[in-house]
Amino acid sequence: MKKRGQNFFMSIRLVFMGASDFAVSILSSLLSLDASYEVVAVYTQTDKRAGRGQKLTSQRVKELALDRNIPVIQPSNMRSPDMLDGLAELAPDLIVVASFRHLLPAELLSLPRYGCLNVHPSLLPLHRGPSPVTHAILCGDRTTGVTIMLMDEGLDSGPIVAQKTIEIAPESDAGVLESELAHVGGELLRETLPRWVAGEIETRAQDGDQATYSALLSSGEGEMDWRLDAEELSRRVRAYNPWPGSYTYWKGKRLKIIRVVPLGSVAEGREGEVVALPGPRGVGVIVREGILELCELQVEGKKSMSTKDFLLGRRDFIGSILS
Repeated sequence: MKKRGQNFFMSIRLVFMGASDFAVSILSSLLSLDASYEVVAVYTQTDKRAGRGQKLTSQRVKELALDRNIPVIQPSNMRSPDMLDGLAELAPDLIVVASFRHLLPAELLSLPRYGCLNVHPSLLPLHRGPSPVTHAILCGDRTTGVTIMLMDEGLDSGPIVAQKTIEIAPESDAGVLESELAHVGGELLRETLPRWVAGEIETRAQDGDQATYSALLSSGEGEMDWRLDAEELSRRVRAYNPWPGSYTYWKGKRLKIIRVVPLGSVAEGREGEVVALPGPRGVGVIVREGILELCELQVEGKKSMSTKDFLLGRRDFIGSILS
């Protein structure tokens, strides 16, 4: 890599690689930089089919790029010679990555003179991998943050360029927390890039002994296990909202559980049994330790609703056993 800090009055050619709503925020931040920074291409995931009609849908990152007349590349293989040749022709000075979910090969990492910077929504080395926001909530962390790192060939293992910490509100779910981190990440990137290009930042190595890892989520992970305690189930509901979502089954239909409150109360009955709660609380489910109050539910094929509205016409819900 060439020495940073040379000719930084010239235009800096940027390539962005990312997918997901988090990446949209980071790309927006790049596009808000002054005219000395030019985003010459955006790499994102291929279009996918989604919904009941299996319509072909594109990433919001792609839509934003096209709206700004920026070329979009959607490679299926980041190691193919054609892909690497095409990237080299763009002559990027810097590559910025956010939620791209591709490990970049050494040939790609060595292309830009200012390296490849990854904006990762965790305080690395904690929660490396593809699901750091969900993992932070599952682990009961009280703080998290955003790390900008200089990428190497490992999984989120490169040296740290900048970090910013935020608190996790007790009621925050993964969707809310990711939005907060996207805003923080965008601000941190705008503050960091000029100093990085000017050679004013010294990186620091991550402590690999402190590293933890998050796994890629699957659609079936949100099924409720009433043998767990109320606190852990509450964390799971928040961590899996909005995707893959927490759910159980009632009368053969999937019942999505959107919002809950863990209670220390004890009730007689079996795990998974729905019980009436005193006062205005509504209903809860008996779990291994305590009761999990159900606050907001969504019947398969319907809109979400408060438990109070759900119970209208469904009085047999109380006393039922959820699978």
